[in-house]
Amino acid sequence: MKEIELSRLKNMLQIEEELYEKGYQYVCGVDEAGRGPLCGPVVAAAVILPQEECIEGVNDSKKLSEKKREQLYDSIMEKAIAVGVGMSDVATIEKVNILNATKLAMKQAIENLKVKPDYVLIDGNQMIEITIPARTVISGDAKSESIAAASIIAKVTRDRMLLEFDKTYPQYGFAKHKGYGTKAHIEAIKEYGLSPIHRPSFCKNFVNK
Repeated sequence: MKEIELSRLKNMLQIEEELYEKGYQYVCGVDEAGRGPLCGPVVAAAVILPQEECIEGVNDSKKLSEKKREQLYDSIMEKAIAVGVGMSDVATIEKVNILNATKLAMKQAIENLKVKPDYVLIDGNQMIEITIPARTVISGDAKSESIAAASIIAKVTRDRMLLEFDKTYPQYGFAKHKGYGTKAHIEAIKEYGLSPIHRPSFCKNFVNK
């Protein structure tokens, strides 16, 4: 492992190490994917990594190539103590808004862990309603290995869902843009209208009702 990578990983483990020193054993990182796209669910992941394990290459999912994310997804699933995934569908997003839908997905991800965490690190600045000790970490996917791992699991899980949606609705190009508001995606919506997996509240500026 290169020296620069070791240094980066050491920095990303600092928050967890401080918690281990305080006696916490199972520190869980939580992150989401899909707050910004025009369609599909918002997906959250919760990951508990072993204290003695560091996975080379783990970083904010947005900074990684699709191929690298897929490789790291497999490594995380193999080495993690526990991984939980939660999601809020389009109906939930439209009903409670994207922020609350994201919180619900994060809470579900934590609840789906097979090992209960004793401390939770949440990416961003929005606390969720849980009884476990927790803190938020702004830009956490660049500061915490467990949050970064969660960002990769959430992103890959959601991207795979969009690849499946692309088979049902090939005219929108979901496989390429993963639901984000690219020019091609917006032009497809204008031509074909909204699909059942589009978020109407996200598309109202360029769709005629």
